[in-house]
Amino acid sequence: MTVAFPENIFLVGLMGAGKSTVGRILARRLSKRFVDTDHEIEKRNGVTIPVIFEIEGEEGFRRREQELLADLAQEQGLVLSTGGGIVLKSENREVLRNHGFVVYLNARPELLADRTKHDRSRPLLNVEDPLTRLRELHAVRDPLYREVAHAVVETGRGAPQQVVQAILAEISLIDR
Repeated sequence: MTVAFPENIFLVGLMGAGKSTVGRILARRLSKRFVDTDHEIEKRNGVTIPVIFEIEGEEGFRRREQELLADLAQEQGLVLSTGGGIVLKSENREVLRNHGFVVYLNARPELLADRTKHDRSRPLLNVEDPLTRLRELHAVRDPLYREVAHAVVETGRGAPQQVVQAILAEISLIDR
């Protein structure tokens, strides 16, 4: 049986869930172009995400993120690693759901706190208690990730290659 892979695969989940690492491997496996929305925003604007947050606040960043998603969703053959908050806007959830196969990479906040503890490039975690912040973000965003996802893959255990295998298994179910 031939499996019909979707043209675009969108990875959603909280920061530290492995979207960029898994996305790069998945894109190579499927011969698709990999794009990380955060890196693309920085490239297109010539400044880092923390600078955008500092100057324009989260709302300014979210506006730039929405414009980028609308642009990229028109392309074909992408594996797109999205920013953790992309699902906050209903317009983004609609674009994701209607323009590709959405995979929610889910991980416990405790694991995410451990993975991101030395990363100062995440403005939302530059707080006194990052674990509490991640728990709050998870509580708000988990239902939104699940709403938009065609598949949910747990990323707490195993190597990135195993997560890629789990995603490929989920995609193979499309044609059945």
